[in-house]
Amino acid sequence: MSDKRHAALGIHGLDPHGTPHHAHRGPILKRAKLASAGILAVLVLGAAGTVALRVSKAHALAEATAEQGHLYVTTTNAKSVANNDALTLPGTLQGFIESPIYARSSGYVLHWNKDIGSHVAKGEVLAEIDTPEVDQQLSQAVAAQQQAASSLELAKTSAARWEALRKKDAVTQQELEERTSAYTQAQANLAAADANVRRLQKLEGFKKVVAPFAGVVTHRNVDVGDLIDAGNGGAGRALFTLAQVDPLRIYVYVPQAYAQRIKAGDSVTVTQAELAGQRFKGTVARTAGAIDLATRTLQIEINLPNRDGKLLAGAYVQVALPVSGASNALTVPSNVILFRPEGARIAVVDDSGHIKLHPVMIGHDLGNALEILDGITASDKLVLNPADSLADNDVVIVTQPKQADGAAAQKAHP
Repeated sequence: MSDKRHAALGIHGLDPHGTPHHAHRGPILKRAKLASAGILAVLVLGAAGTVALRVSKAHALAEATAEQGHLYVTTTNAKSVANNDALTLPGTLQGFIESPIYARSSGYVLHWNKDIGSHVAKGEVLAEIDTPEVDQQLSQAVAAQQQAASSLELAKTSAARWEALRKKDAVTQQELEERTSAYTQAQANLAAADANVRRLQKLEGFKKVVAPFAGVVTHRNVDVGDLIDAGNGGAGRALFTLAQVDPLRIYVYVPQAYAQRIKAGDSVTVTQAELAGQRFKGTVARTAGAIDLATRTLQIEINLPNRDGKLLAGAYVQVALPVSGASNALTVPSNVILFRPEGARIAVVDDSGHIKLHPVMIGHDLGNALEILDGITASDKLVLNPADSLADNDVVIVTQPKQADGAAAQKAHP
């Protein structure tokens, strides 16, 4: 069959090599190859992007791991304590004299004259007590006194008469001695009766409760009609509490490290938070002269004038004591201390970036700062807020604190 016949019948002819010839297969194959190449290129690019992303993430992870492996710290330096610095310690104001006032006679409160806050003079009547039992005892004692006086007169007369009769040898010597002895006994009985009357008269005088010294009534514990027991034991209770508020007294406990620098006569400055900007001058009156074994402190007494009455007994105050003499102590922020079982430590960074834990001796706690007596120098770089896991020879990187952190450190370490 001829080619024309084949074409008319739609049958492909043969190429020169004898294979069937398809007129549209070439473009189709070309497009398929191009599509395959495009897909392959996309796959290659996707694989390359995935590999690159994984490599990038691996590098980032390695860098983050290395970054986290470094220990960053901020440091500060200790400061020397100036020789003229004052040692500030807490104290409580007390009246120069403070005394509870008890009843000396038992009875009932008739009325009271002074309430809390009243200023009283020495000898002024604070309250009066009705003492019916003491009144009756006094009446009985007076009667017994009169009876003893009558017996004494009779014994005196009899002794004189018997002495006259003895001179006439009308009575025996024994009878005279008996009369003389009765007279002596009557004298003793009258003396005892007189003493009992005076005792009860004294108790009668205690019906009026008076102020033993000039001061201010700080407590009143009774009211009209209350039953009062004499004395301060058992059921006895204080009727009033009286305090002398000018001058005031302050007891302060000085750490042993400063005990040798405080002496009687030193001038001190007293401040109270509620009286901002006001300073009061006092004087060290005396010291205990011995260190307390339990607290390792020296007790001192300070006298503080209070003529205008601005200061109130019982108030919490701060006492600034002048610390004279040279001192090698340093002050550090309280957040540099590490407390370990073997004692207090401070982490110091050396020039090579290694940590050294220095044992230190703490002197006085100044609140936001601590006094260090031994263990560090002013040039040492001290780690602020050290981690509990910090150990000797750890490698650290020193960084500058942030502005806020620096201000906080400056505030904590004046």
